[in-house]
Amino acid sequence: MAKTEDISFGYLLSDVTLLFRKHFDRRAVKFGLTRAQWRATKMLYHREGLRQNELAEFLEMEPIAVGRVIDRLQAAGFVERRPDPKDRRAWRLYVTDQAKVIVGDMEVIARELRRDATRGIDHDELKHALAVINQIKENLQALEQGPGADD
Repeated sequence: MAKTEDISFGYLLSDVTLLFRKHFDRRAVKFGLTRAQWRATKMLYHREGLRQNELAEFLEMEPIAVGRVIDRLQAAGFVERRPDPKDRRAWRLYVTDQAKVIVGDMEVIARELRRDATRGIDHDELKHALAVINQIKENLQALEQGPGADD
């Protein structure tokens, strides 16, 4: 009898992720943003004033990695750090006018890539596939929380 655990899917998920990133980066190169930079910019566009550690939580990234992304975004003129009025040691993050101008264009790139990537897949099929992938993610996250978590 076939078992779910006998189906290897990790490499496939990794390949899909790498290909999606590659194609997004190719399309977005004209704006000078990588996918990681775009995710941070988009999050800050919708939630201006986050602290770096808060942004890291939303993006599910390590704070040090987000710090490097923010450094690059700031150097490119897309993000600015402003002092936190309640904590002199902290900074709040805001998108610049330069970033606000390209948000719509970046959304179009993302939407068109999703359209191209899901060609031949109907809405219900995709929703079901995403629900399964999300359940896998939750299962893996639970391994980190529960008894016998990997050390």
